Amino acid sequence: MTEFTPLASLLGGALIGLAAILLMAFHGRIAGMTGILSGLLPPLSNDWAWRAAFIAGAVAAPALIIVAGASAVPFESPVPTPWLIVGGLIVGIGVHFGGGCTSGHGVCGLARLSPRSIAAALIFMASTALTVFVVRHLLGGF
Repeated sequence: MTEFTPLASLLGGALIGLAAILLMAFHGRIAGMTGILSGLLPPLSNDWAWRAAFIAGAVAAPALIIVAGASAVPFESPVPTPWLIVGGLIVGIGVHFGGGCTSGHGVCGLARLSPRSIAAALIFMASTALTVFVVRHLLGGF
């Protein structure tokens, strides 16, 4: 069961879009989280400071919202931890071969009408739908 939160979702989407626009305007960079994070892994990129600030903001913003009085969203997964780890590795491989992640292609690339990002977004959305179908209906899973 999911909770329908149109206003919070709209605000969150608007803030993600604003962050992407500001990053492009001030640094000429696409707001792809994996690309930003990879510059913080050794060896550090020369532009590590804005990357660290961006990641810190992505982590701190939800914490600040909770401190301001919003309730925390509970998270639980019926999927066993090893499956989550394998899924994360598969996503990482996809990010590497796809030349970017969902935030880079889906938010920034689609907004720029990038043909490569349109293709990537269609592929990862189709892959997601296929994965959910196989796990839920063919494997009888979660």
